[in-house]
Amino acid sequence: MAKKNLNEMSFLDHLEELRWLLVRSTIAILILATFTFFVSDYIFDVVIFGPTNANFITYRFFCDLSNQLGFAETICVTEMPFIIQNTNMEGQINVLIWTCITAGFILGFPFILWEVWKFISPALYASEKKHAKLFIFSSSLLFFLGVLFGYYVIVPMSVNFFATFTISDVVKNQFSIDSYIGLVKTSVIACGLFFELPIIIYFLTKLGLVTPVFLRKYWKYAVIIILIVAAIVTPPDVVSQIIVTIPMLLIYEASILISKIVVKNQKKING
Repeated sequence: MAKKNLNEMSFLDHLEELRWLLVRSTIAILILATFTFFVSDYIFDVVIFGPTNANFITYRFFCDLSNQLGFAETICVTEMPFIIQNTNMEGQINVLIWTCITAGFILGFPFILWEVWKFISPALYASEKKHAKLFIFSSSLLFFLGVLFGYYVIVPMSVNFFATFTISDVVKNQFSIDSYIGLVKTSVIACGLFFELPIIIYFLTKLGLVTPVFLRKYWKYAVIIILIVAAIVTPPDVVSQIIVTIPMLLIYEASILISKIVVKNQKKING
């Protein structure tokens, strides 16, 4: 049966389209999760537990940077005084399954975007539908950049901070595997989605829900929120906080610029 025109589709038809979007996306994630299962040893030993090694690239970068800036070795990581333990009978199995699913979601993100594009494209102008490839490419690129930023910046800083923080020498850090994996997953997924902010602002501006004036008006509040987030996820030193803050501010500024372009193009079309 031919696909119905947007104007002819009822609310239930839209729900049916959304249901199939979710079904196809879930199948893609599960297929990719199955693939990652066969390389799970590498994913855990090299990728996920990489930041637990004092020789991780991020720690070496910050150490070299501190030496160049004359901070001696104040932020050099020489050891990770903690262990990761499993406390549940089925703990490691659950971690394996959900880690593979998370990896499947990350790898399948471009396909999910394509499904989302097909769902929203009937509501777009013909000229806008031509930008499908640009939408998929730019959104995927931003997401993967966010994932890399989360993995190479947020995760190591967080691990280093929590590993070295102690209220007393009597207390030894022994983190559960669920806690550690949760930190890694949350950091990379949250950063990946945050880097999608310019794309989200693009569509919100087209819908008239936000304007560049609104974004600029509340810029100082956005800066405060970003600084708070940077202070929470980084060790208590200025260099680390700046490294996290600058990319987040650039993302917000890019969102304002995109909103301005959208408003300008809408005025040309309407005027």
